[in-house]
Order: sequence, then structure tokens, then C-alpha cells
Amino acid sequence: MKNLAIFVALAIAATFAGWFFTRDVGAPAGGGRGPGGGGEAPVVAVAPARRETLVDTVEALGTAFANESVTLTAKVTDTVRRVNFEDGDFVEADAVLIELTNQEEEALLEEARANLEDTETQLRRLEEVSAAGLAPASDLDMARSRAAASEARLNTVVARLRDRLIQAPFSGVLGFRQVSPGTLLTPNTPITTLDDISIIKLDFTVPEVYLGAVVPGAKVFAQSAGFVDRSFEGTVRTVGSRVDPVTRAVTVRAHIPNGAGELRPGMLLTVRVVMAERDVLVVDEGAVFELSGQAYIFTVDADLVAHQRPIEIGERRFGRVEVTSGLDEGEQVVVEGTIKLRNGSRVRLAESDSEISSAVPSESLQDPPRAPI
Repeated sequence: MKNLAIFVALAIAATFAGWFFTRDVGAPAGGGRGPGGGGEAPVVAVAPARRETLVDTVEALGTAFANESVTLTAKVTDTVRRVNFEDGDFVEADAVLIELTNQEEEALLEEARANLEDTETQLRRLEEVSAAGLAPASDLDMARSRAAASEARLNTVVARLRDRLIQAPFSGVLGFRQVSPGTLLTPNTPITTLDDISIIKLDFTVPEVYLGAVVPGAKVFAQSAGFVDRSFEGTVRTVGSRVDPVTRAVTVRAHIPNGAGELRPGMLLTVRVVMAERDVLVVDEGAVFELSGQAYIFTVDADLVAHQRPIEIGERRFGRVEVTSGLDEGEQVVVEGTIKLRNGSRVRLAESDSEISSAVPSESLQDPPRAPI
């Protein structure tokens, strides 16, 4: 009885071994689905290898500044007579924003004008008499000096009057008004702020290793938390002349057009600087797999036969992989359904994603080992 049991066990083991070697060793490549195989060909999705422009960028955080910015103050001490603006107004250059009390200066202006007219009248009379030879040259010289002095006094009064007019030095957006009529202004009293935000200066730092790649004229793309769906394009204007010895970074300034006034000084922006643009060959990331450190893909020929091919890859970006060698543009690459493929497997092209999903066995949780070509 014991010998019978041993015989039965040996028979079962021999049967299992024969089945195992028949399935995995005797079967053609592709599990019976290769050329000439009797099984159903696996369903795959393919896409052509294509050329795209790959952009090399460096990212940083930057702070926005106005193109021009100033806090307006008075040049003299006097009281405010009139305010000609409201909070947040846009004003043109030389617009009068504040008028100070100027009655005394206006009276001095009238006096200076009268004196100038009198001296000019006397000068004209002496010139006529001198032309007839009836007046000495010294009297004519004195008259000319008096006329010039009167004109200088007039210009002085005009300058003092201008000091009592607070004007916008450039076009821009005003901040909050901090004075009212009757306020006593001194040279240290802030009146309001003025910012030219038609162009935003964006300052950020990049590591010194990128110093040779970030150059004036390079494109930048900035994004703000306040405008999630917007990207603001600008150009690098200046690269700092010094590298910080502590952080080993250099400061870069970019200019971003801001005609709509959406960006404001002080905003924190995420910056991408375009360092270079390259025309490269790419495939979908799902098409690439690695074995022993070597990257492979499956290509499909006109006879719908899959070929495992080694390739050299570069960078991976947004679901695409750069192929540097081993593949030509336009070749059909398997992007879905590689889980059961072998070199030489005959395939069928999927017409929809659902067809691929239904063709993949549920027990296949990992890629089976593939032998390099």
C-alpha cells in the first residue's frame, strides 16, 4: 500500500512537470499569440513617435514692484488749500494734486511783474536815446542790469508758487489720501503714494549654476495665487552683478507688461524662466519600461507584429519621455496594453480604451519579465 502511494505521488509530479515545461518552455513567444500562434492576439493602443518643442526652465519665487513708485510730500511748510484727487485715481504726469495757501506769493508775483515792466520800459527809452548819441553807455548798461534783476526776481516768485503746487511726477495710480483741506503740511508729511504699474518689475533669485543660462531677453512666465488660471509673460531685463556668497544665488529682474493693472506691487509670484527650447522626439510615458537599467519600448509594424526595442531616453515632462536614440519619428509605439507582449507578438489595435481594459486579465498585476533583444 505504501509503495502504491509513492507511485501515485511520482506520477502526479511527473504530470505537473510535463505540463509546466509544455506551457512555459515549449510555447512560442507571446504565450501562443506570436506569429503562427493559435491564441487570440492581445489588444493594444499605439501612437506615433512625434517631435515637440521641449522647454528647459528654472522655477523661482519673486516679488512684484512698480515700474516707478514714490511717496508724495511737500517742499515747503504751509496749509492745504485744495485737494484735487480721490483715493485710487489714475492721474497723468504733471497733474496738480494739492494746492497750498499762496496769497502772499501771488501778491509778490504781481509786484515782481510790475517792477519788470517798469525796468523794461526804462531800458527801451535809454536804447532809443543812446542810438541818437544823447545818453552815455554807462546809463544803458545800468538799465539792462536792472531789467535782468527784475526778471530774476519774477522767476524766483514763480518758483515759490510752483513749490505750493504738488504735481504728479509721472502717470500712475494714486494710493490713499492722507491729507485734507486745512492740513498743515511739512516736508516730512506724506500726502499719498503714486505707482506706475503699467510695467511690473519682478525680482527673484536663481542659483549660480544657472547664471550662464539666464540672460537678458529670456522669457519668463509668472503666476499668482490671485489669478490661478492666468500666466503673465515677460522678459528678463537685468541679471545682478553680484552672487550672494551666503546663498550662492544671483538676483534677476524681469519686466512684465501690466496694461490691465491686474498685478500689484508686493505680490508674490511663481516664476518660470525659459532657458532654452529644443526640438525633440517624444513618446508617451506609459510606453517606456526598464529592464536592468535599460529602457525599452514596443513598436508595431505594418503586419501588426510587436517588436521590443532598446532606446536611450532623456528628460520626462508632463507624461512624455524624450527619446534621444533608438527610434524614428512616425514609428508606431505601443502606449497601452504592453503587459502581456513579447518580442514578435502579433497584436490587434484597440478602437477604444474600454476594449484594452477588458482584454487585460485581472490577475496580471505586474509586468511579466521580458528578455532584452
